Amino acid sequence: MNGLTGMEKFSHLEDKIYLTIENVRKLREEKEKIEHEMKSLRHEVSNLLSEKTRLEEKVEDLLSERDAIQLKVEAMLDAMTIIEPDVAEAVHR
Repeated sequence: MNGLTGMEKFSHLEDKIYLTIENVRKLREEKEKIEHEMKSLRHEVSNLLSEKTRLEEKVEDLLSERDAIQLKVEAMLDAMTIIEPDVAEAVHR
């Protein structure tokens, strides 16, 4: 026999049970922490996606505005070339 008495075996089992309980408690705490972090990250991702959409729309607006300004400048330059032939030479350089 291994020489352990009934009380020693019971004490050993009791130690294992308490160790298991402590491990379960730690795992639950870690799980809660991870779930909280995940919720926070999901919220952050949602905010970042909204910001990305807003910025994409802003870029589109700015590109459209740039194109409109470019057309107006070209129209003004064309009008100036009709009035001043010297401007036509400068524009076409």
